[in-house]
Amino acid sequence: MNSASIAFSATAPIHAAIAGEALIDLIRRPDGSYLPCLGGALYNLCRALARQGVGTQYLNPLSRDRFGRELAAQLAADGVVLARPDPVQQVTSLAVVNLDAHGHPDYAFYREGVADRAVSAAGLGDSCAALPALQLVCTGALALDARDTAIYLPWLAAQRAAGRCVVVDANLRPSVMPDLSAYRIAVHAALAHADIIKASDEDLDHLAVPGADALARAKHLLAANSQAHLMALTLGAEGAWLLHRNGAQCFAKEAQPLQVVDTVGAGDSFLAGLLVHLLRQAQAAGGEGFVPFVEALTADACQQALRHALASASLCVVEQGCVPPGWEAAVAWSLTRPATLHQR
Repeated sequence: MNSASIAFSATAPIHAAIAGEALIDLIRRPDGSYLPCLGGALYNLCRALARQGVGTQYLNPLSRDRFGRELAAQLAADGVVLARPDPVQQVTSLAVVNLDAHGHPDYAFYREGVADRAVSAAGLGDSCAALPALQLVCTGALALDARDTAIYLPWLAAQRAAGRCVVVDANLRPSVMPDLSAYRIAVHAALAHADIIKASDEDLDHLAVPGADALARAKHLLAANSQAHLMALTLGAEGAWLLHRNGAQCFAKEAQPLQVVDTVGAGDSFLAGLLVHLLRQAQAAGGEGFVPFVEALTADACQQALRHALASASLCVVEQGCVPPGWEAAVAWSLTRPATLHQR
């Protein structure tokens, strides 16, 4: 199957609904000043999905302040639909980002009384109910804060009951959570609702998942969450694994080193690339819907989706900040750049 031949139009029905933080990353520059960049893991995911042609709705409100207006304008430019187009009084969340020598970010968040947290489980559910073509919902990262479980956990349960594919990106931020134990419990509670889980090797360490190495921990996490069918494990420059409950295991890594500018948004671009490729495969296959397609995914289909996800992340890390690629660019990268690929 040539997935590149299946195209979504700019006016496609909404297939993905995303809930979670939208914020401003204040990235420290070498001279000590800070560069404001639009960000937030779920905000980045919205942009990345829309840029690859998926009809996407962002469910949380945005602020009426200048940063909120800029966040809204960028979503509109990328083709993302706002569930709540009217801005709210609360201010925009801020994240101060310091990059280490390898371009890896360290975050400090300012999120009290902010716009993206001015939401309820009922409000999220009502927005999703108005989307007849909705195939998947996703949350993760800061939305998994134990203080917000009353918002997101009932919503995830309702979406799963409605037959939508639930995607949870662990994407932990332990350094900014006041109670790490409660945070771990909240993350695991969200993962229990997921059809598709994404986590990094660092996430698995923070979650204290048992296992001799990251792959063993990922297998344990998938086995421990009986409703999940697919587990994506990212290892940074060392590549990524995609594990299916049916036993399929696929690995992909860029064969040549990349000129990394920074890794901001890389995981979000990876997840978007994975989901859009799976959505396109499901659309091409026809069938009963996205969840049954994921449940019956073959090893070859996993490998194709994983390579596209890795290409999407690679294109992001060679840019400053989160600049998610389009579908055609990621396809071209996959076709022209060598990669180490194997299945078990």
